[in-house]
Amino acid sequence: RWEAMEKEFATLSEKTDRTEAETQRLNGLRGQMGGNSRPGNIYNGVLKSHLGYGIKGAIWYQGESNAGRAYQYRDLFPFMIKAWRDEWGQGDFPFYWAQLADFTAENPNQFDSDWAELREAQTMTMDRLPKTGQAVIIDIGEGKDIHPKNKVDVGRRLARWALAKDYGIAVPYHSPQYKSMKKEGNKIILTFDHLDGGWRPFDVPEPRGFVIAGEDKKWVHAKAEIQKDGTVAVSGEGIENPAAVRYGWSNNPVVNMFNGAGLPLTPFRTDDWPGVTINAK
Repeated sequence: RWEAMEKEFATLSEKTDRTEAETQRLNGLRGQMGGNSRPGNIYNGVLKSHLGYGIKGAIWYQGESNAGRAYQYRDLFPFMIKAWRDEWGQGDFPFYWAQLADFTAENPNQFDSDWAELREAQTMTMDRLPKTGQAVIIDIGEGKDIHPKNKVDVGRRLARWALAKDYGIAVPYHSPQYKSMKKEGNKIILTFDHLDGGWRPFDVPEPRGFVIAGEDKKWVHAKAEIQKDGTVAVSGEGIENPAAVRYGWSNNPVVNMFNGAGLPLTPFRTDDWPGVTINAK
């Protein structure tokens, strides 16, 4: 992708009879290829000068600009973490991050989302690399501001990871996370890890944020019921043979599942159907 941009930039730069559209494209490429957008500029200008110092760990809050290439981020993000660790030469130091917050207008009928796929890529990184963790902040974002004003709770959730994993303080730190599913008739039964005493009581009558589909991949809003053992039974009107469930799977989902420690359920999907960013480069 970068080589193609360089080639296009050189071609347009050398052209003496550019159209107005080509001039606009050239100016756009100039902005994309300079400053912070140029590969390695931020790393070499900011981070590399600190490599000789000791490091306890890293806190990361980024990903919004990569949402359109979420499948690519599955590889880019762990690659970056590994590169930092290799460069510092101090082993696998802890690396924690804030998962993308909720953002843009709430749309209850959005069933596919690049932001949801980016959150999924972030969650996957915990399984790919040791000493990693994420603070889920799906309840803290703001529809009209990509930078949530409530940084205090973001910081507190990140601090829980460091306190529990690196400073020996016994505090709940891990958001509940989808573990497995099984089908029972027209329902899908979900199990979860990290409930920390069970689900927190709701301020509305029932769980929100679940959708369900059959093999036809046609999503409908789902009814979710918490069972005594902490599992969640999910069903949907007109879905007699369910195949998959998603939770919080939109840019700005309406969700309300929290564990006993007050930490929000990590957005998830039980399927691996191709997403909207699968071919983005």
